[in-house]
Amino acid sequence: MANTTSTEPAVRAKAPLWASLTATFFNIGYGKPGPGTWASVATVLLWFGLARYAAPPDQLIAAIATSIAVTLIGIPAATRMARALGRVDPSVVVIDEVAGQMIALIGAALDWKSMLAALILFRVFDIAKPFPLRRLEHAPEGLGIMLDDVGAGLYALALMQLARHLGWLA
Repeated sequence: MANTTSTEPAVRAKAPLWASLTATFFNIGYGKPGPGTWASVATVLLWFGLARYAAPPDQLIAAIATSIAVTLIGIPAATRMARALGRVDPSVVVIDEVAGQMIALIGAALDWKSMLAALILFRVFDIAKPFPLRRLEHAPEGLGIMLDDVGAGLYALALMQLARHLGWLA
């Protein structure tokens, strides 16, 4: 009789297309090196291009609404991808960086200095994970994947607004 036990990992269900495209931000998550940085740069460039078509009050509302929508859609997408890949926080899942970067861009002026400052601040907080961001990663599945980046975005947003208030940024 053949051996029916196997050391091969169980075959996992493939993530639905919507979850895969969302979680990887249209496959940007497969970019090397640093897929999270590529997703952040893409978010800044998209926002810079699109926000120019709205008046400043509408830009603020659009940035807030986009941040909330990306976060809410990102949680189930990240969950589905993590389950399909059998990993807690797969590096190809970058929708969390998109959400955090959008939060950092809330209220930012549409000039290169502000865009670059938001990008750098978000990436620094996302990588360094100051208290309590590292703890937020322990939330279950997609929620944990998203929350630390949302927190990093909020830290970056606070510093961006402080810099604007102090006249360091437009």
